Amino acid sequence: MEIIKNPNPAQWGQILKRPTQSLEALNNTVDEVFAQVRENGDEALKSYTKAFDGVNVADLAVSEEEFKAAEDNLSAALKKAILQAKSNIEKFHTAQQTPKVSVETQPGVRCWQEKRAIEAVGLYIPGGSAPLFSTVLMLAIPAKIAGCTSVILCTPPNEKGSIASEIIYTAALCGVKSIYKVGGIQAIAAMTFGTQSISRVSKIFGPGNQYVTAAKQAATKFGVAIDMPAGPSELLVMADASANPDFVASDLLSQAEHGADSQVVLVSTNETLLKNVSKAVVLQTKSLNRKAIIEQALKNMKLIGVSDDSTAVDLINFYGPEHYIIATSNNSYFVDNVLNAGSVFIGDYTPESAGDYASGTNHTLPTNGYAKAYSGVNLDSFLKSITFQEISKEGLKNLGPTIELMAEAEGLMAHKNAVTIRLKTLSNES
Repeated sequence: MEIIKNPNPAQWGQILKRPTQSLEALNNTVDEVFAQVRENGDEALKSYTKAFDGVNVADLAVSEEEFKAAEDNLSAALKKAILQAKSNIEKFHTAQQTPKVSVETQPGVRCWQEKRAIEAVGLYIPGGSAPLFSTVLMLAIPAKIAGCTSVILCTPPNEKGSIASEIIYTAALCGVKSIYKVGGIQAIAAMTFGTQSISRVSKIFGPGNQYVTAAKQAATKFGVAIDMPAGPSELLVMADASANPDFVASDLLSQAEHGADSQVVLVSTNETLLKNVSKAVVLQTKSLNRKAIIEQALKNMKLIGVSDDSTAVDLINFYGPEHYIIATSNNSYFVDNVLNAGSVFIGDYTPESAGDYASGTNHTLPTNGYAKAYSGVNLDSFLKSITFQEISKEGLKNLGPTIELMAEAEGLMAHKNAVTIRLKTLSNES
């Protein structure tokens, strides 16, 4: 694997380019699927599931029998692990609750802010070769804590036309009873428009491939919000001579196995570490079950050597990684200088896998550089902040003239009149 040594900042953009297609290249397919689902509902969903997933699905909804079978199919050990992860995720997201904010901005003028749940949300859970039941925990738990009244879940069926037992069990554990066997663009379209089986939602959550990402962005054109543009997974590791090469290699591979379009990056001030990690990656890959996928993803891997910590920080913030691991002898320096990252993992014994499953933080994170502007999913993602205000008679007497002057200066005389007419009434009362 090639080591890129001390690249000029002018080259960073090209070196760190994500291996993703432009959304424009996918838009024709997305537009076609959206149009068909909007027009033909469930019929279109079944047709596209046959075309894209290669299976016939007679009933889109997961039945009560399937819920029961899913629970029976899981081992006691796995159920216990899921419960432990659920507990940690609940603790972390419950701690994010905030009280009402209230302030009297001046005598007689009271303003406050309260949060209300988004009523109807749709959760997209990637399936296929790796059914991500952990994502159910990451999305359904904060949705329930927030108080969303309608939570539906869409996930692609497997080759047998069914949903992985782990996904069904975890969803039921989190109180989600509406699960549908539909994935990809067609699932996003169904939640955008609603069909005979699937209700329209107000906001769609969940990661997915490039087609799902393009579909989520298309959904915003039809009045449906999304959590963020979340596409193929990515990881950047900052490591120096103090890092364990085997640990670093295992972290890089843990993200590479997500998909052929995943990207992993290693930045280091130590060339020997870069070489040792490269060797460890090759060695560890041989024993992994998703070797073929990993080898494709590793074609996008970048090994970058930099001269000092300051340059490393600048390069990392330029990239804005989804997942960011810090394994150095000066971790606090890198932590203090994080500007752009989805989620940060600190120290030799904090693998990215912990955040993916069970530490408590959310693993639905911004990719493709969107960490420069977006946060990962959190409790507030399922809430709306609504502002309130109440002005007394005395408050309006004090504030009114200011409003009148500002409205008149903008030429909005009806705005001014809404105050003037009240002030005249108050004047007549005195």
